Amino acid sequence: MHYFKKILLISLLIGCVGSAAAQNGLSGCLEQGKKEFAARDYTHAKTTFERCLSYDRANVDVLLSLGGVCLTQDDLQNAKNYFLTALKYMERKSPYWSYTYSMLGDIALKQQRNQEAMNYYNQSLVYNKANVNSLVGKGVITEAQGDQNGAAAVYQTALAVEPLNLVARKRLIALEPIYFTDAEILEALKQRYAVLPDKETLSDTDRDLFYKIHAAEQRGGIDYLKGHYPVMPPDYIATLFQDTSFAREVLTLSGYNAMQKQIGQDAFAVFQKAGVRTQDVFDLRDLKGNKIFLPDSTLNKSGMYVYNEALQGRKAYLLPSESVPPTQAYLDKVAAQIKKLNENGYKEISRTELALIKKQTNCSEETLRKHMGLYVLPVTKNNLRYFVIAYNTSDQRKGVPWYYVASSRARTNPTVTVPRNSLAEMYASWNYKLCSSVDGELLE
Repeated sequence: MHYFKKILLISLLIGCVGSAAAQNGLSGCLEQGKKEFAARDYTHAKTTFERCLSYDRANVDVLLSLGGVCLTQDDLQNAKNYFLTALKYMERKSPYWSYTYSMLGDIALKQQRNQEAMNYYNQSLVYNKANVNSLVGKGVITEAQGDQNGAAAVYQTALAVEPLNLVARKRLIALEPIYFTDAEILEALKQRYAVLPDKETLSDTDRDLFYKIHAAEQRGGIDYLKGHYPVMPPDYIATLFQDTSFAREVLTLSGYNAMQKQIGQDAFAVFQKAGVRTQDVFDLRDLKGNKIFLPDSTLNKSGMYVYNEALQGRKAYLLPSESVPPTQAYLDKVAAQIKKLNENGYKEISRTELALIKKQTNCSEETLRKHMGLYVLPVTKNNLRYFVIAYNTSDQRKGVPWYYVASSRARTNPTVTVPRNSLAEMYASWNYKLCSSVDGELLE
């Protein structure tokens, strides 16, 4: 009896020693992995954390660490699996519920599964209303859904929790034209020295000016100016919240005007380099036919796009001699007209063939259109397509154009059938032409 008690005691002691050793091994393994992760040695950190799982496959700390390192390496599916597994083993009072759901939201957002991401972020905020990562993620999705005011409200909540969060602050600044009140816009203009300090009412012109200056700031206008002015004129840039952690540079009205003028000069040089003649630069238009330069030689909004395209080596402008390209909807309409013409027995001819018809008949284009079945389809100003009747018609005059075209085509292509046309044949036998050489009108 004493023998069995002794064996049982030894077994218990061995179990306790083994459990303690495993725990110490797990603790040391986690510590090593976290040091490697902090040093951004993600490959070794992942290997270490995977080894940690051999001590305890249900350890939440290990699973979350593996999820984190996989997310850092953009191994999204494995990261998601580790976080979901961690949720299975997480204690009810664990402080990691909000964090885990927030990370799952980040993964779904990276995978462009916005609704799934929103569900995870909302679940995260159930456990911790102050989870800034979830608030920012929710703001990003809300903004993508078109609710910019709602997004601004979420970013403001995030900044109330973490005032120095750069992502929330940057995105909130970008949305200022959306959520700013008239009073806030007026104050913003005063900060930029764009209106008088005692101005009390915001006009539509003022509001439009704020939108323009703000857009220039968002496009990198401040850095642009700094790149062109080694010594920045003091009245070009103002600093808001100076000597605080929220310091922010903005363009003054003088700075904005100087930037616009400089961009216009730079654009002029870029267009010249692209081969545009000097005398044509200020008459350039966008692909819709609108001028891109304002009377003061600065670029308008469309001009900024054209200029940026030119910087990338892409031509998005029209020379004064170029026509506005047709839209796809218009081209579809043209295609439908051509189909209808073909169904009604018309055939398309070339400009050369039209010239042949004019020479053979001595008729003007107007006469051909009015009396001889010529159909002119304008695609663009400089692109006209021509069609003539190619079926037997009781009006012999309308069959004349195709008679001459078919005769010409048959010389090089024996398969082309030349239709009979007594009027054309009669005039040809007499060596006469159908129209007067004076005005191109039909002879009666």
